[in-house]
Amino acid sequence: QVQLVESGGGLVQAGGSLRLSCAASASIFSINAMGWYRQAPGKQRDLVATLTSGGITNYADSVKGRFTISRDNANDTWYLQMNSLKPEDTAVYYCNAVYAFGITYWGQGTQVTVSS
Repeated sequence: QVQLVESGGGLVQAGGSLRLSCAASASIFSINAMGWYRQAPGKQRDLVATLTSGGITNYADSVKGRFTISRDNANDTWYLQMNSLKPEDTAVYYCNAVYAFGITYWGQGTQVTVSS
């Protein structure tokens, strides 16, 4: 069992920045793909960004050019740098890790609120 703990959420004004962190309880070397998803009230959980073990990134169109996913192997942590935040980015953000055989873990979520 791997535990993922997000941090870094909060309240920020439009145009501001936040960096989310996802700390894993085990080495992240064996993760096939790590990512960030978000869920706004009354909406489904949507992909924000993913990063594969081979270094390939994928972003939702709505965040391209503003958000960056990265990893720190030494600290078993990955990040989501969010710049130029918009009110529509307001959501609970979840980190996600996919291992071999599709075994998937989720964090508990961290709230991001962007005021206009």
